[in-house]
Formats: sequence, structure tokens, C-alpha cells
Amino acid sequence: MEIVQMQASDWPGVWSILEPTFREGTTYAFETGITEVEAQRYWVELPRATFIARVDGEILGTYYIKPNQPGQGAHVCNCGYVVAERARGQGIASALCEHSQETARGMGFRAMQYNLVVATNTAAVRLWQKHGFHIVGTLPGAFKHPEHGYVDAHVMYKILV
Repeated sequence: MEIVQMQASDWPGVWSILEPTFREGTTYAFETGITEVEAQRYWVELPRATFIARVDGEILGTYYIKPNQPGQGAHVCNCGYVVAERARGQGIASALCEHSQETARGMGFRAMQYNLVVATNTAAVRLWQKHGFHIVGTLPGAFKHPEHGYVDAHVMYKILV
């Protein structure tokens, strides 16, 4: 597996991973009808950088990194991760998480915060905890899950320095 900064020509492969995840509506707070243009703006144009994970030349995962807040909060970064459904459970998300932490340190970030980890996404909660993140708060009913209704979401945090 190689993890590299995304190039414009990688967008179709990234969108092929993001679209089904966003349409499903179980892990990200995007409208399930988000357009490709809106998704590209959010995932590629607004972040400081976007990366992809390739296995045998195929894009199977992606993440972005950006400051979580402007100004006095810009030393804390935020990342979002998506792995192709067919590639889940193969260590790609774990590798992306490790890579994002190294990247964040290299960019001068002092901590990383996940703002909305859906509590029903237990695999993600476990994975982030395995990588040293702590639940620092739980937002009751903050996520409208398409199957479970209003479910809790966690704020997870890790100091990087």
C-alpha cells in the first residue's frame, strides 16, 4: 500500500469511494444527496491536503487534513477518512490514521480532533481508541441515523506532541 497526496486526476477514484459512503448516510453528516461538486469542494478544496491509499494502483482509501478551527484554534487539526467498502477490515483505515498523525505533526499541528464520530460506528470508535484517541465528550442525539434515528456522536481527541 502507498499513501500519497491526492492529485486532481485521482478525483474520480476518490469520488467512487466517497459517494456510496455519503449516500448511505450512516457515518458522515452530509446530505445524502450531496453533489459531486459539493463533495469535491469539501473533501479536496477546503482542506489543507487530501491523501489517498493505493493498493496495486487502485484507490481504496482517502483522508483530508485541515485546521479544526481558525486563528487561536488552528493548532488542532481535523481529519476525515473513508475506505472503500470492499477494502474494509484490511488495515487501510489504520494506516491512514497513522499517516495522518505523522502528516499533522509535520504540518505543526499539536493535536487532532474528530468532531462527530457517530456512536453506532463502533468499528471507527474502537479503531480511533486503538490509535490513542479519547472520547472527550458525547453529544446526545447529535446525528440523525437513517435506520436508528437520533443517535449520539462522540468528540474524540489526541494530543500529538
